[in-house]
Amino acid sequence: MKYKINNICCIGAGYVGGPTMSVIADKCPHITINVVDLNEERIKNWNNPDIEKLPIYEPYLGEIVGRCRNKNLYFSNLIKEKIQEADMIFISVNTPTKKKGLGAGKASDLKWVEACARQVAKFSTGYTIVVEKSTLPVRTAEVIKSILDDSQKSSKNSAPSKTFNVLSNPEFLAEGSAIKDLLNPDRVLIGGDNNDAIKALCEIYKNWVPEEKILTTNIWSSELAKLTSNAFLAQRISSINSISAICEATGANVKEVSRAIGSDSRIGSKFLNTGPGFGGSCFKKDILNLVYLSEFFGLHEVAAFWESVVNLNSWHQNRISKLITKKLFGTLSNKKIVILGFAFKANTNDTRESAAIQICQNLLEEDAYLVIHDSKVSSKQIEVDLGRKVLLDDLKNNDNSNIFKGGNWDFAQDLSCIFNNADAVVILTEWDIYKSINWEDVSRVMRCPAWIFDTRSILNPIDIKKSDLNFWQIGNGLG
Repeated sequence: MKYKINNICCIGAGYVGGPTMSVIADKCPHITINVVDLNEERIKNWNNPDIEKLPIYEPYLGEIVGRCRNKNLYFSNLIKEKIQEADMIFISVNTPTKKKGLGAGKASDLKWVEACARQVAKFSTGYTIVVEKSTLPVRTAEVIKSILDDSQKSSKNSAPSKTFNVLSNPEFLAEGSAIKDLLNPDRVLIGGDNNDAIKALCEIYKNWVPEEKILTTNIWSSELAKLTSNAFLAQRISSINSISAICEATGANVKEVSRAIGSDSRIGSKFLNTGPGFGGSCFKKDILNLVYLSEFFGLHEVAAFWESVVNLNSWHQNRISKLITKKLFGTLSNKKIVILGFAFKANTNDTRESAAIQICQNLLEEDAYLVIHDSKVSSKQIEVDLGRKVLLDDLKNNDNSNIFKGGNWDFAQDLSCIFNNADAVVILTEWDIYKSINWEDVSRVMRCPAWIFDTRSILNPIDIKKSDLNFWQIGNGLG
């Protein structure tokens, strides 16, 4: 092989960079891997001796980090030094939606990607393969190539000269099962225009991924495939959530409908579980990127189609909060509502674009008093997401008074006592712990008439009927 990779540097120690590099380190003990980040606190947490306190929660991630850290996997803020040492550099930084300027609200903000490219151009030595790992708009590689090419021109008189190849290697990880997805991927997609560089990256994955699962394309197809995959999955979620509303209105059951249509081999059963709306870092952002791309090329009907997927998701979240208000006699003023779950899905501590954010904000605007519990999300993160300070960040007392607490929230470290004098319980994340709650016991301490709102459809209606609680379950028209 023309290019042998001995040292990898990953810029970005977030939800993609950290887990991806940990798995590569575990499967390629012969390669030294350095994960670098400007955020000192994040790197400190990655180096925490207690693997339960890593900055990212993913099942099995802690065990892998524990095996590899300080052997061939290192986390640091030494960006310059580790770029200089690297044969291959992964760019795995955040690409949020622009908040202002051209393309605001739809286009991705590439300032961190551009900053990374400039660092690579400045500090790299010799030949370097640069890999796009972040989810990026189509033709972002041109930006990276342009910056790197300019650095080549400016270094013509220096020795050794810098040379680069850029590859696209998008991630296809589902948070909560990211490690499983990395260990046994449906496919690994590598886009590029240099066969030797592509082969060098393929050889890394072939240490554990069957060769037939490694797909190669041109770089533009690779970038577009990532956006399109997420858009199609989000479209399925919005589609089934729209059907859940019809089920509630007609007396149908969305679980039965999903099972029936999922049995069609042309459709399949995945991503047909209804819920409070899609979340996570990619779905909404990637669809809006497609909208922006379509508008840029004058494909306005295409743009309108994909934008409707995002609009329906927002409508669905607002529909749930309005329904809660309506069921509680049209007012939530000083009513205590227990929120079970804040992460956008189970088995992750990621709250980005979580449906819980919009739903809780809507309830707070109605002057509700919220008590929020989540197995992995901290009160500090919820404060950031809601834009409101917590009253108590470890609710342990039996104070049942809700008076003067309207429009505020407390955080509960556990489930003890949080149901006391509550008017409603809203399940927003499908954590297993919520499936085993004894609702007969809960009904005795709630304020009647009390409600349970199951937006994840994880409870058995028969069990709820044994209590005196009113029950609403998403997509269940007979509930």
